Amino acid sequence: MALPVSPAGLLSLLVPCLLSFVLLRFSALLDPGAAVPRVKRSPPLPLRFRHDGAFKILQVADMHFGNGAATRCRDVAPEVGGARCSDRNTTRFLRRLIQAERPDLIAFTGDNIFGGSATDAAESLLRAISPAIEYKVPWAAILGNHDQESTMTREELMMFLSLMDYSVSQVNPPGFLVHGFGNYHVGIHGPFGSGLVNASLLNLYFLDSGDREVVDGIKTYGWIKESQLAWLSATSRELQQNSPAPALSFFHIPNPEVQELWYTDFKGEYQEAVACSLVNSGVLDTLVSMGDVKGVFLGHDHLNDFCGNLNGIWFCYGGGFGYHAYGRPHWPRRARVIYTQLKKGQRSWTGVESIQTWKLLDDENLSKIDEQVLWRDSDDDSYQSVHL
Repeated sequence: MALPVSPAGLLSLLVPCLLSFVLLRFSALLDPGAAVPRVKRSPPLPLRFRHDGAFKILQVADMHFGNGAATRCRDVAPEVGGARCSDRNTTRFLRRLIQAERPDLIAFTGDNIFGGSATDAAESLLRAISPAIEYKVPWAAILGNHDQESTMTREELMMFLSLMDYSVSQVNPPGFLVHGFGNYHVGIHGPFGSGLVNASLLNLYFLDSGDREVVDGIKTYGWIKESQLAWLSATSRELQQNSPAPALSFFHIPNPEVQELWYTDFKGEYQEAVACSLVNSGVLDTLVSMGDVKGVFLGHDHLNDFCGNLNGIWFCYGGGFGYHAYGRPHWPRRARVIYTQLKKGQRSWTGVESIQTWKLLDDENLSKIDEQVLWRDSDDDSYQSVHL
C-alpha cells in the first residue's frame, strides 16, 4: 500500500529538481558554448497503421554520404549537375520523397555513409539522416559494409543511430547475445480507435549482415550468423504465438541464393552480379521455416533494383539512392516504397490485406515504376483476418 506524501515531503523532493534545472540554465547563460544535455525526441510509440488502414515504408539504400557539399557525385550524367553535383543532391532527393510520399517509416538499409569520404562519422550521419529528423518521420537504420570505415566502430555507430531524434533503431535485442550490431524487431500496431490497437499487425526484422571477413584465407563479404538466426526464429515464434501477423525483413548484404533469381521471372533491373558472402549460413532456410516473412529488402548492389521470389519469399533490392555511390549515368537514383494495407471488416479493421511495392526515380516527375503486389491475405491460409 502506497504511503501518503505530505506537502512538506513533496516540496523537499521538488526543490532539488528545480534547483538543478535553474543551475543548468544559469550555467548555459554564463557559457553559451558549453554542451547542454538534451533529451532525444522520439516518435509516438508503438508505431501504428494510419486511420485509413495504410502503413508506408520508404527504403533508402546506399546513400554513401560523405562531407556534404564538398563530396562529389559519381557516375552521373552532365545534366544532373556535373561539377556542382554533391551529397546535397542526395539530401534533396530524400526531401522530395518525404514531401511526396509522406512515409510512416524510413528504413535506411546500410552504407548510409561512405567511410572513406566521411572525415567525421557522426557529422556525416547527422547530415545524411537530417531530412527524416527535419520532417519528424520515424526511421530505422542498419549498417552496411562501408559505414564503419570512418571514425566510429559498428557498435558506436548503432549506438549513435539509436540515440538520434525520431529513431526507432536499436543496438541489439535485450536478453539475447547476438553477433553484430543492429539486430532488432519493430512492431506496427493497429490504428487508434480499432479493436487492434494493442496488437502488432506487421512485424519488421532488422539484421546486421556484417562487412568483410576472411574465410580460409579468402576475402569475402559478411553474413548473418547463427546467433542472429536463433534470435530471429525465437522472436518470430513468440510473436506468432501471441498474434500471427506477416513480417518483412531488412538487411544490407544479400544471401547467396539471391544469385539464383537471374534464372527466374524477376521484376526490375538485374545489372550486376550479386555481391554476397562465400558462406551460406542458412538465412533462406530460416526465413522459410519461420513462415511469417513475406518480403526481404536489400541494399549493397546499387545497379540492381529487382524483386524476385525464392521459396515463397520476395527478395527486393532498393536500388542505388546516394549520389556519391557508384551508379550509372542516365540511370536515375531511386528508392523503394513498401505499402501495406489493412482489410476493412464489418465494424473495424482486421489484419493485413496486402503488401505492395514500387520504386520512385529521382527525375523531373519522381516517376513511379515496377508496381507489384508481394502478398495478399487471401493467398495465405496462415494469416486469415479475424473480424472483431
